Amino acid sequence: MIWLTWRQHRRQALFTLVALLALAALMIPTGLMMRASYADKGLAECLRVLNAVQPDPGRAGPCSRALNQFADQFDAMSLLGVLFLVLPLIVGLFWGAPLVAREVEQGTHRFAWTQGIGRRQWALVKFGFVAVVAVLVAVVYGLGMSWWVAPLTGAAQQNRFDVFFFDMQGVTPIGYTLFAVALGICAGVYWPRMMPAMAVTLGGFIGLRILLTVLARPHYLPLETRAIPIEGTIGEPGGASGDWIIDKGIRDAGGTMVLPGAQAACGAPSANPAVPVGPEGPAGPSGGKCPPLEEFGEGAYNWQLFQPADRFWLFQGIESGIFVALAAVLLYLAVRRIRRVA
Repeated sequence: MIWLTWRQHRRQALFTLVALLALAALMIPTGLMMRASYADKGLAECLRVLNAVQPDPGRAGPCSRALNQFADQFDAMSLLGVLFLVLPLIVGLFWGAPLVAREVEQGTHRFAWTQGIGRRQWALVKFGFVAVVAVLVAVVYGLGMSWWVAPLTGAAQQNRFDVFFFDMQGVTPIGYTLFAVALGICAGVYWPRMMPAMAVTLGGFIGLRILLTVLARPHYLPLETRAIPIEGTIGEPGGASGDWIIDKGIRDAGGTMVLPGAQAACGAPSANPAVPVGPEGPAGPSGGKCPPLEEFGEGAYNWQLFQPADRFWLFQGIESGIFVALAAVLLYLAVRRIRRVA
């Protein structure tokens, strides 16, 4: 049965291998080129300079120019990441959905299930083969993408929790791909026609991804808060580099939110004060007392609700685990239901 399954799907496997090799041929040279440029320009040190509490003005200018040069040279590469966002869905649509639906639609399931192989055994071998291929593909492109995209996220000072970057690297693509394949298989069992099965896979995958990203992901672990003084801060307060800021605002001395979605900064009292940073842009005169403190009162502070940067891999594991568990449930339902397919 395993040999038969391989013979039936070897063309798909070959096309998948060719596609992965083509991506590798593109990603490895460009990844090495980006890493070499990143190191030559000293961008790792530049990021430490720019993210310092009090950036050195003499070094900040050249570092900003180096980052801009890197961005101008390689920003177009990030468009390749769009492919990796949809790749799990493509695998689910063209590996998972047709697995049962095409057999039933063409009527070949009756022949396959009357050759001394029970439906359950047929399903376990077929589903297992496709799941193994999906995991191998996801591991290759998920971890490969983590290596490839690292210079881009660093130079752009992008948060790794950003939807675009979180979803296409690390271990989450493994969970996404397994879920997409399992959803396609289950849809093909319950709606044994190719187009309906693919439509259910498309809608279900996108819908659940959006639901978890917007509603669940920010709350996988309890959120933390911090207060950042307004006076003595230069630039927009950001806390530790890489933290995922869920919400922010300015609170008065009593803790009441007085300006949501904004942050304010003033230099040391002897320096010219900075201006509020946020949706309203620059405001207040230069010189004299700190303008935000004049507006919001003494004791006002910046407030942030966030997930710490060091939880990135834990969040990756949680989200991947959710999708792997859902995939297992869907495959179980598909195995049970396949006994009733006419």
